[in-house]
Amino acid sequence: MGRVLVVGSYNQDLVWEVPELPAPGETRAGTAFRSGPGGKGFNQAVAAARLGAETTFIAAVGEDALADTAAALARAEGIEARWQRVPGQATGSAGLFVDGAGRNSIVVALGANAHLSVAHVEAQTGAFSGAAVVLAPLESPLPAIRAAMRLGRAAGAHTVLNPAPVPADLAAEALADVELLTPNETEFGLLLRQLADTTVDPAQLRELPNEALAALCARLPVPGVLVTLGEAGAFHAPGALGHGPATRAPAAAVKAIDTTGAGDAFNGALAAAWAEAPSAPVATLLPFASAAAGLSTEAAGAAPAMPRRAELRHRFGR
Repeated sequence: MGRVLVVGSYNQDLVWEVPELPAPGETRAGTAFRSGPGGKGFNQAVAAARLGAETTFIAAVGEDALADTAAALARAEGIEARWQRVPGQATGSAGLFVDGAGRNSIVVALGANAHLSVAHVEAQTGAFSGAAVVLAPLESPLPAIRAAMRLGRAAGAHTVLNPAPVPADLAAEALADVELLTPNETEFGLLLRQLADTTVDPAQLRELPNEALAALCARLPVPGVLVTLGEAGAFHAPGALGHGPATRAPAAAVKAIDTTGAGDAFNGALAAAWAEAPSAPVATLLPFASAAAGLSTEAAGAAPAMPRRAELRHRFGR
C-alpha cells in the first residue's frame, strides 16, 4: 500500500450530548460530556492509518499541553506527524453538540491551525515524494493547502481536497492542482455559487437524477467531483476538466448514533483505498469509503470513532 499524506488541522474536541440541539439563546441540559482528539485533518489521518495505510500528517499546534497530547495520540495511531509549533497560539479546539438522532452542531477555534505556513509544508518535500495520495481539508490556511496540492501533484500523487469549510474567498485558481474535490451537500452548493454562479438548494441534491447532478459537477473547474450525500450515499462525476461516467453508491446500512466524523472517515478511507490501488477508478473506491463512513457513526466521537480494517472486514467484508 502506498503512503497517504494528510495536511490539515488538529483540534481537541469537547462534546456535549443533548436530547435536541439548542436554538439560539436557548439553554439545554446535556446528558453526557466527553473530550478527545479531533480536527478534520487528524480525523482523516487516523481513518487512513486504521485502515492500513502508512500515514503522514502535517499540521500546526501551539506550545501548550494539548500539543504534547496531540503528539502522543499520533504516535499511538502509528501516524508520522510533522508538527509546526506556533509560539503564542493555543492548539485548536472544537465544541460540539450532538442530539439524540446523531445530528450535530460544531464551533471551532482554529488557534494554531490558522498559522500553518507554506514554509513548513514546503519543508516536508521528502514526505510528498513518497506519497500515493495527498489529502487535505480546509481548516488550515488556503496558501498552505495550495502548496500541499502543488507538491503532491508534482510528486505524481493523487490530490484530494475536502473543501470543509469552504472559504468565502475561494477562487478557481486555488483548485489548479486538485484532482478530486469531495464536498458534502452544503459545501457543494457553496462551491457552485462561488465558482460557477449557480444556485442550488443543498437539501434537494440527493433527490436529483444522476444526469442533473452530473451536470452540476461538470461546472466545477477540476477533473473529478465526489459529493457525499449523507444517508443517500455518495455521487462521483467528472468536473469541467474530466471525462467519464457518473456513479452513485448507496450508504452503508448502519444504526447511527453520532455523525460527527462521518465525512472524515469517508475521506480517510477513500485515500487509504486509493493508496492501496493507485490506478483504480474513483467509482470503485466508493463502497469501501461509504462502509467506513457508516461504521464511524455507530461510535461516539470523531477520531476515536474511526473504524479499523478488521472491523470493516468483519461487518462488510471489505
